[in-house]
Amino acid sequence: MNHESRAAAPVPLTVIGSINQDSFTFVTEFPRAGETVLATSASVGLGGKGCNQAVAAAKLGQDTRFIGAVGADAAGDAALHAMSAFGVTTDLIRRLDGTGTGAAYIAVNADGENTIIVHSGANAAFGTADAAGALAGVTDGVLLIQGEFSAEVNQAVAAHAARNGLPLIANAAPVAAVDDETIAASSYLIVNETEAADLAERAGLEPADDASTLAGELRNHFSTTVLVTLGARGVAVATEGESWIEPAPRPDRVVDTTGAGDAFVGVFSAGICLGLGVREAALRAVTAASQAVTKAGIGESYVTGPELDALLGG
Repeated sequence: MNHESRAAAPVPLTVIGSINQDSFTFVTEFPRAGETVLATSASVGLGGKGCNQAVAAAKLGQDTRFIGAVGADAAGDAALHAMSAFGVTTDLIRRLDGTGTGAAYIAVNADGENTIIVHSGANAAFGTADAAGALAGVTDGVLLIQGEFSAEVNQAVAAHAARNGLPLIANAAPVAAVDDETIAASSYLIVNETEAADLAERAGLEPADDASTLAGELRNHFSTTVLVTLGARGVAVATEGESWIEPAPRPDRVVDTTGAGDAFVGVFSAGICLGLGVREAALRAVTAASQAVTKAGIGESYVTGPELDALLGG
């Protein structure tokens, strides 16, 4: 299902996804098994793929609604307050008793590389009934999902998108919770190289030698526009009848790569909501993702609309 026509006016983005409290430690080198190292600094902030992507879109000025869950705890209070401060509409987020807010424990080394351990918490307790109830009043705009909710929740979102004729953007990360039927129902599929290879293997496709070929094979198999993110190299894009590599600008420094992929997804989704073509939306997304690695933290490292315009020379 492709939605390539330019919208008459900007439309809202509804993100259905995870919310975590991220605990960061910054170290010179990662510890080996059994080793203790001292952190050079530490911080706590927002996280979860869905939350990160919503914040990246909202910081551009995009009308962004969020559907998800937090626990009835202090971490949930902090997450809702921070998301609202970044401009995300949080009215559809559920507070769940009996479970804590999702949590991620992230270590970042001197090269900006990271390791992440996640406890899903309220995200794992969010089910299809929760999704259906929150989506009942969502009849316009673009929907965005990731792989941090169950396959059943993502299937319910895809069915809602189909019933209401809404474009669906699927970020199959992780791959397991975004099944082939959901991908085939989407307008855009966004994955990294590892996720793309996993999807190709699951679909029984021949191994590809490069990302462009892989993106094209996935495009032909699922009949949807495919974007395979390549980190510092940019993104491989395959649409109906056209494929290319959109290179990423080289950042002047790398401080923390955490959340850069989510910056890409959020900014690309905002571009689709603006009615931009895939090429322009992808250019904006790789530019924003490249800039995100130059600062620590998630929301703080994401660009605003004027900042992105300046980076693009606008």
